[in-house]
Amino acid sequence: MTEAAILKALSNVQEPDLGKDLVTLNMIKDVVIDGNNVSFTIVLTTPACPMKDMMRTASENAIKLLVNKEAKIDIKFTANTSTNRKDGQQVLSGVKNVIAVVSGKGGVGKSTVAANLALALAEGGASVGLMDADIYGPSVPIMFGVRGERPMMKELNGKGVIIPLEKYGIKLMSIGLLVDEKNAIVWRGPMVSSAIRQFVTEVDWGALDYLIIDMPPGTGDVHLTLVQTVPVTGAVIVTTPQNVALADAKKAIAMFGQAQVNVPVIGLVENMAYFTPAELPNNKYYLFGKEGGKKLAEEYELNFLGQIPLVQTIREGGDAGVPAMVGNDEISQQAFRSFASLAVRNIAMRNANITKTKMLEVTV
Repeated sequence: MTEAAILKALSNVQEPDLGKDLVTLNMIKDVVIDGNNVSFTIVLTTPACPMKDMMRTASENAIKLLVNKEAKIDIKFTANTSTNRKDGQQVLSGVKNVIAVVSGKGGVGKSTVAANLALALAEGGASVGLMDADIYGPSVPIMFGVRGERPMMKELNGKGVIIPLEKYGIKLMSIGLLVDEKNAIVWRGPMVSSAIRQFVTEVDWGALDYLIIDMPPGTGDVHLTLVQTVPVTGAVIVTTPQNVALADAKKAIAMFGQAQVNVPVIGLVENMAYFTPAELPNNKYYLFGKEGGKKLAEEYELNFLGQIPLVQTIREGGDAGVPAMVGNDEISQQAFRSFASLAVRNIAMRNANITKTKMLEVTV
């Protein structure tokens, strides 16, 4: 066996999402050969890559079939999370991907989806932050069990910055960590926009593979401020199956598709898709209609990222500060893992195929 023969064999193994072989994509590193033993490292586009086992099996088969059927193969994995940011950008310079989780209306479980997406990505080995941009209705402190806690400050490059809290391996920031939850936040639009900018520029997010931003419902100031301030990789749209939610989800899709915004939509996820009682785990009851989100994704030619069931433990965990992904309900966890795996695959494809992300220059 030679390194050239190994690489030639691996040139027949495609990265499932990017449509090119592992060698062309420069994903094979550190090939070591000793007799019948061969080891190498595959560099993934994300630590949370759901296709890892498929690539392992395909690589082993290629080497045994094309090089040496007696080969003993040791494949290691590492990750260099893909990004499409322009070099030299100062805002969130250590963050590779900024993902906005949005909905056209409130009450569709957007914050629950954002929180568990962040946790599912972290479970896969990614470094993740969660920014609660819902100024009027912050929910991250409750969902992560950090009510009443306050972030610390430190000096960085001569100015004071906020150190985000950490819980379950996720860096957290929310207006709910800075003000008394009993007080209503009665701010005009410019004050809200200023707070969003501070969360971006005056918080020490450090190096992250993904920063998930839990956006407020609707289409307004905060959304425009975000895309003006941050190079957003893409948006995940959250809806429920009923028509009233779908009508508002269409507005969110339309907002990100406007020429002056033009943020790619990573995909759409349908929350509360069906009810599954704990005592009947194989039964599905479509309380709010069936597959409305899936049909909407097909109508707008968006990636459909899956269905999240209406499970009692998801609500209970969120209220208790123990989100579903760190609880013990396998049904909800599997749904969120499947959703997260489709999301990261589409993020990687977006980074490979779309022009560099940049901050928006709004002309309206």
